[in-house]
Amino acid sequence: MRLYATVAAGGFRRFATYRVATAAGVFTNSVFGFVLSSTYIALWDERPQLGGYSVDDALAYVWIGQALITVCGLMGGGFEDELIERIRTGDIAVDLYRPADLQAWWFSANAGRSAYQLLGRGVVPMAVGALVFDFTLPSGPGVWLAFLVAVALGSVVSFALWYLVAMSAFWLLDGQGVVQVAWLGGLFFSGMLLPLNVFPGALGELARTLPWASLLQVPADVYLGRYEGWGLAGAYAFQGCWALVLLGAGRAAQAAATRKVVVQGG
Repeated sequence: MRLYATVAAGGFRRFATYRVATAAGVFTNSVFGFVLSSTYIALWDERPQLGGYSVDDALAYVWIGQALITVCGLMGGGFEDELIERIRTGDIAVDLYRPADLQAWWFSANAGRSAYQLLGRGVVPMAVGALVFDFTLPSGPGVWLAFLVAVALGSVVSFALWYLVAMSAFWLLDGQGVVQVAWLGGLFFSGMLLPLNVFPGALGELARTLPWASLLQVPADVYLGRYEGWGLAGAYAFQGCWALVLLGAGRAAQAAATRKVVVQGG
């Protein structure tokens, strides 16, 4: 465990060195937050209570999304390109022979990255949005804590998704096609464009069932107080089940990749 804690700390420090990139990211997230806020205000003026949200809830949703873009990997996990490149070049063989679990290593590094992004690119855009717009804030510290737990679980689901995407490079040679498909899926089905509660009929049911809902929609609804008691436990269970399923799939893919490397090496 000490090894993986060290890897997580290293991941945090690694991203903390890119202060200019962090500032640029905060600026970009804030600009898009203003653009989306204006769009949502116009939409909610025409359709009050759309998706069961008030306009204040909708604005909060916008800024939560901007805060979680990098934390929960809505448009990319932040590590998959590096892992795909190691697979493409064959450097991954060295990683697989090391006395450390490959999935746990990348999980730890990603946990450090997510923690930094929460502080570096999550808090500031939310504060900017709160200063400019009168959006819904949690009713107490308990809701904030519940929200942070949902964000942490969302980050785990995100890692598991992008780890599977990266593992596909063992069989596809170039994983960029899968990356693009996953990127589009995350953009649409996480609720990044519009809350999934707005999606009609069967499409909405499907969207709220897919793992991408764990990345933004569930944390946002926890923040907005739409889950309480057993409902909150059910939301966590939804995220936790997807995390276990996807991490298990990633471990199976890793085992198959290891056998492939051993056979080819032999």
